[in-house]
Amino acid sequence: MHVLLVASAFNSLTQRVHAELRDRGHSVAVELALPRTDLAAAVRRHRPDLLVAPMLTSALPEEVWSAHTCLIVHPGPVGDRGPSSLDRAVQEGAARWGVTVLQANAEMDAGDVWATVACPVPVPPQSKSAWYRGEVADAALEAVLLAVDRFASGTYLPRPQTVGRARPVLRQEDRRIDWRTDGTERVLRVLRAADSRPGVRDELLGGTWYLHGGHPEDLLRGAPGALLATRAGAVCRATADGAVWIPELRAHRAPGEPAAPKLPAALALGDRLPSLPELPAPADAGLPSPADAGPGPRTWSDIGYREEGGAGFLSFSFPGGAMGTDHCRRLLGAYRAACARPTSVLVLGGGRDFFSNGIHLGVIEAAADPAEESWANINAMDDLVEAVLTTTDRLVVAALGGNAAAGGAVLALAADEVWCRSGVVLNPHYRLMGLYGSEFWTYTLPRRVGAARAERLTAEALPLSAAAARRLGLADRTLDCPPAEFAGRAAALAAQIARHPATASRIAVKKARRELDEAQRPLAAYRAAELDRMRLTFFDPQAPYHALRRAFVRKERPGATPEHLTRAVPGGRLGARPSARGRPVTGPGVQDAAPGPGAC
Repeated sequence: MHVLLVASAFNSLTQRVHAELRDRGHSVAVELALPRTDLAAAVRRHRPDLLVAPMLTSALPEEVWSAHTCLIVHPGPVGDRGPSSLDRAVQEGAARWGVTVLQANAEMDAGDVWATVACPVPVPPQSKSAWYRGEVADAALEAVLLAVDRFASGTYLPRPQTVGRARPVLRQEDRRIDWRTDGTERVLRVLRAADSRPGVRDELLGGTWYLHGGHPEDLLRGAPGALLATRAGAVCRATADGAVWIPELRAHRAPGEPAAPKLPAALALGDRLPSLPELPAPADAGLPSPADAGPGPRTWSDIGYREEGGAGFLSFSFPGGAMGTDHCRRLLGAYRAACARPTSVLVLGGGRDFFSNGIHLGVIEAAADPAEESWANINAMDDLVEAVLTTTDRLVVAALGGNAAAGGAVLALAADEVWCRSGVVLNPHYRLMGLYGSEFWTYTLPRRVGAARAERLTAEALPLSAAAARRLGLADRTLDCPPAEFAGRAAALAAQIARHPATASRIAVKKARRELDEAQRPLAAYRAAELDRMRLTFFDPQAPYHALRRAFVRKERPGATPEHLTRAVPGGRLGARPSARGRPVTGPGVQDAAPGPGAC
């Protein structure tokens, strides 16, 4: 069938539905529901067999839903209605949840049901955005595929809803934190429910801010509402009975001013921040999720390391997958320390959410000199990738429990093996931000898929499912498991490889191949050629990159659906030969429902 996806943004779920429908042989195109778009006319141009709306925040015109079957993905169980379903589920501590695919009609979320799938609520609790990209997306995809198959059969009759409860949008007054009286668990529920949109509006150090993200801290104490410490750019704030770490802040938008980017909290506060102790993370601190679940005192760190069964595990989790200069340098330091350990396998990542989305566009946009910060950031990313590529005394595995894009996807390709959870979406391209790209992609991408296919992937700029990535050679394993089980599954596999007698010979073969490749063309030559192109873009004030970056971090919607999305992509096809490689589009086409500032 020819399926038209209608969405408010080409977010993570829309990308996953796009990729998975193509995998199953359907022709797929996208139209964004934008303020100045005549959606009815766009639908007539596409002449679809079916419309699917994976993420839609506005009502479809009657002219559309009365003439076509339009399937709406609602992130809630049957009978749940309203625009803040997931926010309420997280903030109110729902024990069970679901996702429903229903037919559009005159009343929002009240149409006949084509499919509904139960959705697990993570334990320990996760942020709304992590839940959305994990368990919710898994359930949504299952429901969409079931509904599409039922529609294609021509025999299925959707079931009318017999009960329904419409609930209003969750507003800032509903999210308010009273730091004098609210305990840690209530504060965490509120922060998690607002992550990463819209954030929790709050007053801090004489300014109005939106708080993004929250993690428990069991040992630090202070006057409720007071800032207690900093760690890796985050601030620790006291609650009525404990404390929480807040990784990011966003300044309140002043009248007539553009939206401010989300930034590491300490950077956002700048000179307002009083002198506070910078606390290093405990040696055994890992990702937020395992730390929350552990038997000991809870704390937070964005980088952690542990060993098990002869394998090392270097975990990292940066908000939105964005890696600023500081993130890259700290991760490189941790990587070098991990390489000094007596292990034969080193696993990078392994968390349940984003692996990496590349350089931190928000920090770059907020910098006094965005060109210089862009240059510093891409060089720090290249340093990290080069360290991975030149590791020849052990096997390195990139374990992707969540999505990866642009330079973050290429970081994964530097490893010897790439393991993806089955729900992962990859975007191994740069051109949507007007960039040529670096991170040694001109070496690693053709090495895995061949020069011609690398050319097509970077030019088409379309999302890939984990299954497609494996067929292409971008991934070596796909692990079909829920998000909560990925880290454990990856750890067990890594320990098996570390114990395997053939691992030593694999390391020797890897070292010999790296030496041969270096003799044919040094890594320094790849890096220099890529950075020459990037420098020209960064330091050209007229380069499209600057306007595209600014639009991305300010969440400006494009004036029209980008051309690469409106083109119908035949099912099963992995790419058409490009006509204009590297030409930037006119607006940011890849966004996320809870987007991070990383995109390159």
